[in-house]
Amino acid sequence: MCLNASLAGLVAITAPCDVTDAFGAVVIGVVAGFLVVFGVWLLDHVLRIDDPVGAVAVHCMNGIWGTLAVGLFATDTAPGYSIANASGETLTGLFYGGGFELLKLQFIGFASVAAWTAVTITITFLVIRAIAGLRVDREEEMAGLDAAEHGLPSAYAGFAMLPEYIEEGNDPEVVSGDTPVAEAIPVKKVPAFEEGTPKFTKIEIVCKESKFEALKNAIMKLGITGMTVSHVLGCGIQKGKPEYYRGVQVEANLFPKVQVDIVVSAVPVRRVIDTAKKVLYTGHIGDGKIFVYDVENVVKVRTGEEGFDALQDVE
Repeated sequence: MCLNASLAGLVAITAPCDVTDAFGAVVIGVVAGFLVVFGVWLLDHVLRIDDPVGAVAVHCMNGIWGTLAVGLFATDTAPGYSIANASGETLTGLFYGGGFELLKLQFIGFASVAAWTAVTITITFLVIRAIAGLRVDREEEMAGLDAAEHGLPSAYAGFAMLPEYIEEGNDPEVVSGDTPVAEAIPVKKVPAFEEGTPKFTKIEIVCKESKFEALKNAIMKLGITGMTVSHVLGCGIQKGKPEYYRGVQVEANLFPKVQVDIVVSAVPVRRVIDTAKKVLYTGHIGDGKIFVYDVENVVKVRTGEEGFDALQDVE
């Protein structure tokens, strides 16, 4: 938000920068800072318009404000001042004794550009919608167009971790397994629990990010006392959405997924699986997978409790 406020000040001062004095510039910048915060709130919470980077608040609203600010703060004492009407009379802003004439001209300019933009962009969007459509499908929307259109986790450097990969043509190092027995580290066998102790099962669910909230709510209703959630990248046998260059497949995209890990004992494993399947199923590729593992033991670090008691969050 601080960055947006700074950008808003730069956008707002662009139009009046050569016709205003230092005081006017400061006032214009301060108003721009408040306006960008209001603009982001208005679009996100009132109009419900998706503008994640605040572009409308920064460029549209403060572009309008900067245009009108000329009619308020223009002064003939500014070094670059050269505004005059058709009669050759010098025009100054409302707050510098010039009345409403310059403000009226600036408003007409803003309204003319807004009307021209509204008409031309409406025609453009109608043509695009008729030919190709205006929206991508839900899967591409959740994955992000950087991945769907460009095959990149993110178009902004430093905002995403790139997965490790092996350069084409470099074979991975092969582990020979010929370490002498004398140098090998002995493996200790952990004894199984006595018969009659509760059985623990880990259920690992990999699914689309868009389905996580529904999955979480459904799973918690079963009485699950805890879960671990991770963001992962992955694809199945279909290799995500392959990229092609002149008809040749180039690479397979790894799409963002959510991995949910749950350990259960009292809650039936089959009930968790059936619930997850019901929530996640769409019939399309990428619905996800469910893995089931046996768990040897569970230990709660804070209290030292083990086994069934470690799964309970009741103090």
